[in-house]
Amino acid sequence: MTETCNENRIILASSSIYRKELLSRLHLLFDAISPNIDESAFPDEAPQATALRLAKLKAHSVAKMAPGTIVIGSDQVATLDNLHIGKPGTHQNALTQLQMMRGKRVIFHSALCVYKNCQPTPFIQLDNIQTEVTFRDLPDAELEAYLHIEKPYDCAGSAKNEGLGIAILERIESSDPTALTGLPLITLTSMLRKAGVKFFQTI
Repeated sequence: MTETCNENRIILASSSIYRKELLSRLHLLFDAISPNIDESAFPDEAPQATALRLAKLKAHSVAKMAPGTIVIGSDQVATLDNLHIGKPGTHQNALTQLQMMRGKRVIFHSALCVYKNCQPTPFIQLDNIQTEVTFRDLPDAELEAYLHIEKPYDCAGSAKNEGLGIAILERIESSDPTALTGLPLITLTSMLRKAGVKFFQTI
């Protein structure tokens, strides 16, 4: 059975409060559903490939529950010298990450998938936005103080740039200023337009 597409029904395949806050900036009505997938990287998988695969997997996982909708999947992988840097989870892991990254350049891959889930010809768009971040060379005492204040244990690389984390960064280079927070809005708005979403409509 062919589903009627509803460009006004948008679903964010994420439980991230940061992605929800970013998507809310676009003044679109949307639901958020956790994709509940295994986010582990495959052995020897390139960071960009991991981010793109997981963004697509998240979108597909949620799309199965909501035919006839537009689903947004996103994933971010941080790397230092091609080493994956994930969410620290604990204070000690976060401190270890920041110690390893201080004075160095870290690359964040922020992948997007927009899946217009309309059978029999679903419309899929994929892209990866790369952000290069240089961390300040700060002493342990400052890193510890930052972590106790911000507690960025659910952020890849422990750098919560939308908060106090901006003070531990020296430089950010990206084509999309929202990519580092986890949802590249410039790229996303282009994708959503191609999927038929209209912006700036009066009520």
